[in-house]
Amino acid sequence: MSARLHFIVEGQTEETFVNRVLIPQLATRSVWAKVRCVMTSRKRGIKYRGGLDSYARAKRDIVLWMKEDQNDDAFFTTMFDLYALPNDFPGYESAHRKTDPRQRVTALENAILQDLAHRRFVPYIQLHEFEALLLADPKELEWEYLEHDTAIQNLVNMVSTFASPELIDDGNETAPSKRIIKQIPEYEGMKASAGPIVAEKIGLPKLRSKCPHFDEWLCRLETLSTGASA
Repeated sequence: MSARLHFIVEGQTEETFVNRVLIPQLATRSVWAKVRCVMTSRKRGIKYRGGLDSYARAKRDIVLWMKEDQNDDAFFTTMFDLYALPNDFPGYESAHRKTDPRQRVTALENAILQDLAHRRFVPYIQLHEFEALLLADPKELEWEYLEHDTAIQNLVNMVSTFASPELIDDGNETAPSKRIIKQIPEYEGMKASAGPIVAEKIGLPKLRSKCPHFDEWLCRLETLSTGASA
């Protein structure tokens, strides 16, 4: 049996990552996937995608795609960052009162699932943002940033103080992307291209071992084909 999966993601970085890393892996489990960014606006018939500025807009786009594909083998999932998540997300206030970020993200995912009320929807919010995946092995940043040995070692040392890169916080100056940019300023203008390449070099086995919330999500996606006719 097989299943089809629609990814709705936050921006170009996640779109490229899904295309380069996740879609080939899911294909080995008979899960055939496609990805698109959230539609942020439509002007003169042109759709503009990328950037998560409100849950309301994201929901409209997700619901529209669900209506377009109501086949029994079709599933849907998200890849949104917890960092800078718009505050109109369902359950936002109660979730952000939780001190444990893992409980916070689980509460938000459950709230989205309840709000959309679609049995073939698998919500996912990245702890705390995409760049946490790159910090699963900062040494692989060398593929894109030669002659940054000291900066990369600083990132390696920083990551070693956390139980998982997913637990690196979401402060305005200390979120994963901010920590990378502080050491490698060039990353800020290259994240959409460099980020997915580095993640691919790190490889899914290490990404999964270092980032348990990410691994749990991917495990669920890999088994969708077994429930495609449920």
